[in-house]
Amino acid sequence: MSRILLFNMDPEKAVKIRIAAYRLGFDCLEIPPEDQGTPLGALLGLPGFECAADPGDGFAEEMLVMEALSSELLDAMRASGAAVSLKAVVTEHNVGWSAAQLCRELRREHEAMQRLRPKSQNRHPHKKRK
Repeated sequence: MSRILLFNMDPEKAVKIRIAAYRLGFDCLEIPPEDQGTPLGALLGLPGFECAADPGDGFAEEMLVMEALSSELLDAMRASGAAVSLKAVVTEHNVGWSAAQLCRELRREHEAMQRLRPKSQNRHPHKKRK
């Protein structure tokens, strides 16, 4: 069974994600803030990764990390109103990173993408212009 790591998730959103994940055969693990400095491989219980965490390495944003990519899960989350901005898939490149390292990288990527978009696409589609 593939797993999903949930970080700093709003409780109501976490329930919606858990329901969608369960229906698709995923197991959700809610990771406490004190474990955000732990390598992703260790959080998933993969062999060869130690559970040693950097206690000063943390973040406040909601983040979802999938052990395996599932567009069906992402679609189900969006449909239930449980979309998450920072999301990633565990790869051979990031499996040794801490969740906090991954969060920093996702933030950098998000900011870079925002700079590349035309100004008209950077505003929220539901907000009125002044």
